Amino acid sequence: MEWLNYHHLFYFWTVARAGSIARASEELRLAQPTISNQLKTLESSLGVKLLERQGRRLVLTDAGRTVLRYADDIFRTGRELQRAAKGLPTGRGLRLVAGVLDVIPKRMAALLLQPAVDAHPDLVLVCREAPLPQLLGELALHELDVVLADVPASEEVKVKAFNHRLGDCGTSFLAAPRLAHLKKGFPRSLEGAPLLVPSPGTALRRALDAWLDACGLHPRVAGEFDDSALMKAFGARGFGVFAIPSVLEDDVRAQYGVQLVGRAEDVRQAFYAITVERRLRHPAVVAVAETARDAIFGARAGG
Repeated sequence: MEWLNYHHLFYFWTVARAGSIARASEELRLAQPTISNQLKTLESSLGVKLLERQGRRLVLTDAGRTVLRYADDIFRTGRELQRAAKGLPTGRGLRLVAGVLDVIPKRMAALLLQPAVDAHPDLVLVCREAPLPQLLGELALHELDVVLADVPASEEVKVKAFNHRLGDCGTSFLAAPRLAHLKKGFPRSLEGAPLLVPSPGTALRRALDAWLDACGLHPRVAGEFDDSALMKAFGARGFGVFAIPSVLEDDVRAQYGVQLVGRAEDVRQAFYAITVERRLRHPAVVAVAETARDAIFGARAGG
């Protein structure tokens, strides 16, 4: 059986956290050549390159990021073990590292993740926001436990991932009070009306465009937004009508002081939990999936 040299791993962990061998040398009070040799020995034993030089900087390789994540867990557990042996509180709790697709509304992400916190009050929740290809890459490297997205992982992406559908809902159109008159005659009232929309290429934008085309409607696109919160802020100031998942309707109306213009049940917005496991095992992710299917979207199934 091969044994991992934890001294070597600790030197790597210190260098990665410090950002350079020089700073790690000061922290560990060891000569720089000593640390460099220990790093080379660790890389040789693992059979991978952990660090590479870019200019004057040392940066982690993909393998280095994976090893660092495990090292974080190992040395955090070691500190907890020492405290537990002394009868001190460890602060040990369940940890969930969730990747959230950057176009998902923040309130939607919070709604989906809240059941994990409710089910596990000691949960340490880490959220990372990025485009889907980056999140799937981190998922493949086991840097994430789950990815929340409004589209499934495509087979075209060379990542072994499984899509767990959480549910779907219709779309609500909201606007500032001065545009509330558009409620009369909806959806025909959207003809020529100012409309705030997500950026092209997003799932909601594609669904909106298809629905408007099917209805023969031609609103005036008054703004395109990458950030849904910014879109709501402009909508609340009366710049135009904006669309949100219907499950967020009450919450957004209360926060932004906007009014309902109308609902389009044909504009469906679906949400997925993407993992590297065919069957969900992480207890926090299980709580997310079960609550989404039974409570958040369950009451709206089929519309």
